[in-house]
Amino acid sequence: MLIFKAKPLLGSGFFLLLSACSTVPVELGQPYSRVASLPLYKLNQWSFDGKLALTGKDDSWSADIVWEHWADKEQIKLSGPLGQGAMVIRLTNDLVTIDRGGGDVKSSVQPEAFINQQLGMFVPVQSLRYWIIGLPMPTQAFDETKEGFKQAGWQVEYKQMQLVHNESMPRKITVMSDQVKLKLIVNQWIFNGTKAK
Repeated sequence: MLIFKAKPLLGSGFFLLLSACSTVPVELGQPYSRVASLPLYKLNQWSFDGKLALTGKDDSWSADIVWEHWADKEQIKLSGPLGQGAMVIRLTNDLVTIDRGGGDVKSSVQPEAFINQQLGMFVPVQSLRYWIIGLPMPTQAFDETKEGFKQAGWQVEYKQMQLVHNESMPRKITVMSDQVKLKLIVNQWIFNGTKAK
């Protein structure tokens, strides 16, 4: 298991501590189906909380994650145990802002290059916004695989799905390139402000 590494670049701050594991039983969904997920392109507001682990060639770390999506922006909160190394990433169109707390806020109009610099490894945030809900980014070609698809040099695999408001949503996701491996476990999805029961 990867241990969160509180790097200086992550700064300090405090966010509500997220549970490391869900105590609510998960109702498993059907195996992944891209076709079944197509209506989710129209989902304007969603959020989830869970655990994220990133492994690169020279580094690895894990964190609690809360990702909030609206039609015109994303907000991603990352924090280690007891809020250590907290960071908030806000993405609106091509403007990204990273807030490490204590007034340490930086921004850029090159989102993925800037996030790559701050995290120490490349994470395709703009594509990940689609991959997380089970869909390829609509503006790029992709190839379907048994557990997901390949797109833009990344392999996206849905290891486990869960039933959320009658939709089969990702619970365990692996995203891999030649340089980076990302693992995500979603504890809870929220659609349009409504929590799954």
